[in-house]
Amino acid sequence: MIKDKFAPIIIAVDGPAAAGKGTLSRRLAHFYDLAYLDTGSLYRAVGWSVLNAGGNPRNADEATEAAKNLDMSGIESHDIRTAEIGRAASIVAAIPSVRAALLDFQRNFAKHPPHFHEGKVRGAVLDGRDIGTVVCPDATVKLFIIADLEERAKRRWQELTARDAGLPLEQVVEDLRRRDARDSGRDTAPLTPSSDAEILDTSKLSIEEVVARSIRMVDRKLGIGSSPGETA
Repeated sequence: MIKDKFAPIIIAVDGPAAAGKGTLSRRLAHFYDLAYLDTGSLYRAVGWSVLNAGGNPRNADEATEAAKNLDMSGIESHDIRTAEIGRAASIVAAIPSVRAALLDFQRNFAKHPPHFHEGKVRGAVLDGRDIGTVVCPDATVKLFIIADLEERAKRRWQELTARDAGLPLEQVVEDLRRRDARDSGRDTAPLTPSSDAEILDTSKLSIEEVVARSIRMVDRKLGIGSSPGETA
């Protein structure tokens, strides 16, 4: 149950790449009328900025400078959902100073979401890798979304081949395998579920099933009844 009825609701959605976090988070934000932040886009934007400047994502100084001066409005017109930018994002995300530079932005968004007014319960949904463990350890609800590597690779491959029809599935599998290793093995904010997170395996579920189960989990945490249109 929410202790302060006027405090913003924060839903943290974490998990590995292509597990379905983004789609689920957008659906939850719409359902509960909450703001939404894809924190992965911040790291993709940093990776894009470094590459666009002719830099190396592995260079901590260049990546940190890009994070400190990040202007999302100047990047919105560019495609940051490519495989190349995804690899760069994973690399810069492992740099502690980059994560520190973006931490305040994420926390401020969660605590002061757009269009939040006291007296009306609002809040935010944030998805990423360390929302429930580092960014918002006191989040109202924490979901950790997982799926088999092969299923995640298939999903990401279908997304990427819309831009690059010749991209082999095997390359996407290997990219995700390496990204999982980097995300889980980094010293700063490794990918791991918090002890109080609800874990949901989406490997064999449709998006409708994932959303319905997640709504049940969220409603239970919020202490409210069944949601309209929810299925068993």
